Amino acid sequence: MSQYKKVAFYTLGCKLNFSETSTIGRSFQEAGYAKVGFDENADIFVINTCSVTENADKKCRQLVKKAMKVNPDGFVAIIGCFAQLKPTEIATIPGVDIVLGANEKFNIVEHIESLDKNEETVVSNVNIKETKDFVPAFSLGDRTRSFLKIQDGCDYFCTFCTIPLARGKSRNASIAETIQEAKKIAETDVREVVLTGVNIGDFGQGDDENFFELVKELDKIEGIDRFRISSIEPNLLSDEIISFCLTESERFAPHFHIPLQVGNNRLLKAMRRKYDRELFADRIQTIKRLNPDTCIGADVIVGFPGETDEDFMDTVNFIKELDVSYLHVFTYSERANTTAIKLGDPVPMQIRKERSKQLHILSDKKKRAFYESNIGKNGTVLFENEDNGGVMHGFTENYVKVKTPFNPQLANTFQNVKLVEIDRDGVMKCEFLSSSN
Repeated sequence: MSQYKKVAFYTLGCKLNFSETSTIGRSFQEAGYAKVGFDENADIFVINTCSVTENADKKCRQLVKKAMKVNPDGFVAIIGCFAQLKPTEIATIPGVDIVLGANEKFNIVEHIESLDKNEETVVSNVNIKETKDFVPAFSLGDRTRSFLKIQDGCDYFCTFCTIPLARGKSRNASIAETIQEAKKIAETDVREVVLTGVNIGDFGQGDDENFFELVKELDKIEGIDRFRISSIEPNLLSDEIISFCLTESERFAPHFHIPLQVGNNRLLKAMRRKYDRELFADRIQTIKRLNPDTCIGADVIVGFPGETDEDFMDTVNFIKELDVSYLHVFTYSERANTTAIKLGDPVPMQIRKERSKQLHILSDKKKRAFYESNIGKNGTVLFENEDNGGVMHGFTENYVKVKTPFNPQLANTFQNVKLVEIDRDGVMKCEFLSSSN
């Protein structure tokens, strides 16, 4: 096959996917390829898919069609979670040249350079049980922040989730190896690192090395000003992790994202979650007791099989009483090969949508209340690079979104500010105190 020159990427799904796409992109660049936008005339189009996103097949088809419109002779590769779960289905999409599963995607350059466009679609996808290696990854390109993959896979097998089927068992590198990856980021312009994975609190899987030990070592790294924990299960968010991040750490932000899913213990058990709502509430109370200004996000699923009106109101009333700052609301959708679809008693889709809307409204109220509680307080904002119509944005350590007139000299700098007013878009206006740069 003739050497291609330009490669384009499109990533669906989570921060973990973005970290892996970025790492795969660097492997192409090291092999002599130029990275271009997905709407440019690329020779290779790589689509990194997600199994959590609804209508994964539809989105995949749309992106392949888009790539073929840009360059009918372009080579199309599909990777990621959906590629692991439904490889033969993806192979039937017109224009797809290769489908690579979880074990093969990091060797994509070698796979592509051995193929021609006009050959039959190639599927390289081993059983997920054979996927045992951990491949480190981190994102670069946005010099403000980087997503650092510290863990992959999951051993939990919640009844609604396909991730263990798409990514395999929980695994990670050693603390020393993970620190070396973080130090590579520290050598760049990146100021903030977000720790990502499938179930990052399971780092170490009970060995002498664990997530808390990793956090303490990361906190020592010079050259990275701020760390965030992307998402951590409530049963794995220990008192010692909370206490260290909020009272001892030099670099970890007072910001936690903790999956709740539902506020009803019967449904938590049906979901096969490893906690009850009482433990979840205790985690929130412990955090807020140590630092009342901490931002806390939560994932919530509506419309799980068997969720009655009373069950849903259990969740609504539980969240109303919780001191959380925002919600990520997901509408349950049936997934092949999961236990949940065998439970029966599905919730009508219209009711799922109505419940989702209700929780989005509650989330908006929670976020507004959290922002209002920060008015008059000081914070340190890391400003981003984008010019959004003459305005630039950044986030405080406790994840309050701040706006100011665009000034390129502020990009990728820390600024000490006073939070003064919430504008009509729900973003905080600020007064500058002094630069912490």
